[in-house]
Amino acid sequence: MLVLSRLAAELGRLVKLPVVMGEIIIGIVLGPTILGHFSPHWHNLLFPVFGNVSIALDGITKISVVMMLFVAGLEVQMQLVIKQGKAAISTSLLGMLIPFAVGFASAWYMPVFFENQDKDKFLYALFFGTAMSISALPVIARTLMDMNMFKTKIGMIIIAAAMFDDLMGWLIFSLIMGMMGHGKNFAAIALDIAYILGFGLFMLTIGKKIIDKSLPLIQRKFSWPGGVLSLSLGLCFICGAFTESIGFHAVLGSFIAGIAIGDSVKLKPKARDIIHQFVTNVFAPLFFVSIGLKLNFMDNFNLNLVFAVLIIAIIGKVIGASIGAKLGGLNWRESFAIGFGLNARGAMEIILGSLALSAGLINEKMFVALVVMAIITSLFSAPFIKLFVKVEA
Repeated sequence: MLVLSRLAAELGRLVKLPVVMGEIIIGIVLGPTILGHFSPHWHNLLFPVFGNVSIALDGITKISVVMMLFVAGLEVQMQLVIKQGKAAISTSLLGMLIPFAVGFASAWYMPVFFENQDKDKFLYALFFGTAMSISALPVIARTLMDMNMFKTKIGMIIIAAAMFDDLMGWLIFSLIMGMMGHGKNFAAIALDIAYILGFGLFMLTIGKKIIDKSLPLIQRKFSWPGGVLSLSLGLCFICGAFTESIGFHAVLGSFIAGIAIGDSVKLKPKARDIIHQFVTNVFAPLFFVSIGLKLNFMDNFNLNLVFAVLIIAIIGKVIGASIGAKLGGLNWRESFAIGFGLNARGAMEIILGSLALSAGLINEKMFVALVVMAIITSLFSAPFIKLFVKVEA
């Protein structure tokens, strides 16, 4: 899985394809879609459904998700969000509220079309609205860097808005998972919300101060880079274990831990890069390859559903973020560039869909639609940003 995904990723780079796309394609080739179809014997031999191999792979992929959200949190810098002021606030708010409302209404009024035959109607609509509103911060950051736009006004607004949208999106998704566990017990849900808000405030205030005091000592006295790597990931798993214990998914705890560590000025850029490289080049490929091993993409590909999800995702996000940017003082060309910049969903959308699929909230057809939407929006983000920036120039 690691060797083939790396080869596919390197080949993809030659034609400017996202790394995640090559990793998913390898999973589809090794999974029931291709290998399982043409050679069931070899597929079952390599990836048995039961036994130690299945248990080990499932454990590795779950750990990978937690670590990937930790790395995503490392890229969130709350000060940057605040510094961008009015433009970032209006862009992030409308860039989340409008696609959320469009997605929620679509799933609420057309539940059968959106593959919700027997699930809780409110929770399903809440999830679909969330899925339509989040962005992929790692993909967006990499796209802007490749275009030499990361430090520009437009780039900073896109990054700040993506940070806020991702934070809110994962909070809402974790709330959905908690509601699934408690049913209609709103008192229990309110208690869980209080727990998670308290945990988040602690980690981003007192916890961050403790991290600021500890990091220089760790980076100076402990072995390099093993000390900061092991202790950072240790905190990631501790926070994930805590949020899991109070009814939320472990990814929320790891995401908040990532924000607390990544927002510290004491964390060396080299240490941040080492953590990022370790996770994205070892654990992320295993997760994205495993997606193709879980289901048959051909059997679960519904063209009408894929098209509808894609259109709703693009229209909601681009219009919402563009209007927000315009209200923030930018012209329409800059606003549309920001809208298409935030439209990249990438890995975050796929992780969100995978967790929802594992929890039984969505079915295979909806998951495939979300994966296709994530890949297409990521592919078309940079060309449309260039289009509007070039028109302005």
